[in-house]
Amino acid sequence: MTMFDKMDKINNGSKTPKYQQVVNLILEDIESGRLKIGERISSINEMSFDFLLSRDTVEKAYNELKDRGIITSVKGKGFYVSSTNTSNKLKVLLLFNKLSSYKKIIYYSVLETLGEKATVDIHVHHYNKSMVQELLERNMGKYHYYVLAPHFYDEDSHLMDSYDIARQFPENKLLIMDRAVKGHENEFPGVYQDFEKDIFHALEDGIEHLKKYQKLKLVYPRGLMYPPEIVDGFKKFCFYYNFDNVILDGIDAEPLYEGDVYITLAETDLVNVVKKSREQGLELGKAVGLISYNDTPLKEILADGITTISTDFEHMGKRIAELILGKTTEKVSKNPFKMTVRKTL
Repeated sequence: MTMFDKMDKINNGSKTPKYQQVVNLILEDIESGRLKIGERISSINEMSFDFLLSRDTVEKAYNELKDRGIITSVKGKGFYVSSTNTSNKLKVLLLFNKLSSYKKIIYYSVLETLGEKATVDIHVHHYNKSMVQELLERNMGKYHYYVLAPHFYDEDSHLMDSYDIARQFPENKLLIMDRAVKGHENEFPGVYQDFEKDIFHALEDGIEHLKKYQKLKLVYPRGLMYPPEIVDGFKKFCFYYNFDNVILDGIDAEPLYEGDVYITLAETDLVNVVKKSREQGLELGKAVGLISYNDTPLKEILADGITTISTDFEHMGKRIAELILGKTTEKVSKNPFKMTVRKTL
């Protein structure tokens, strides 16, 4: 192709922006097979010279192609084709801290709301910052949006700050899910839980049911990386409303006591309370109270209905998808949280 042939490829009178014309030209070459995965494309300077375009125009086109995962840059070498998937679908990467029934609810809610407009991939970082950094390096530029659940803990199970990780993501491509970046809540779009306030207000809503019991017991398994703010909110509630209380690491070694309410986070502790209540002949909701953290359909029928305090995971997934699709102007929001009173209280 001669210089004049190349110049003619850019239509100065077109309503399509010049940078988008460059994008379209490269996509055409990929779709026709003239460009294949691993092949080098022209540098920004070369493209600017060949098509008589400014560097800014070409750079904008290349950045869009990088964001879509079509090309990748190799430092000191240039730009290379990294994908032949030229679909206009949005590409989304969910970075969960763990896989659980609750995360599945979020995932399916995201999928349902996005529909055919996006493809969604999942990686699990297991609370590990280094793993997120590795995942980000391998996937930089391949996705339109990255959705991060910033739950990170050190080797001693202490909660770690997540701002240093969050700021490494491409600008305007990161959405925060489930836990806010402390001190930077309004800097990153997303939807989060306020663990301390949530448990305080949920227990407050159920205070008339709690008053018939003598002691509140939070079963908080240490070392399992549950948000420590849950303990803070529980303590504040008990202090403010003058409830006798205790925090347990587990309930395997002790019997249930009449007049106590057990608030369980782990499913194993929930099952143990139900089993022990039957073994000791203590009727749930009368002799002993039981509240489980995080609602599931199973808890509606287990023991004729388990009382729960829970965020709305389906709403969380839907809100994340709405942010991706630009269907909401509320960039940062707290997810709904409530107590659902059933027979065990």
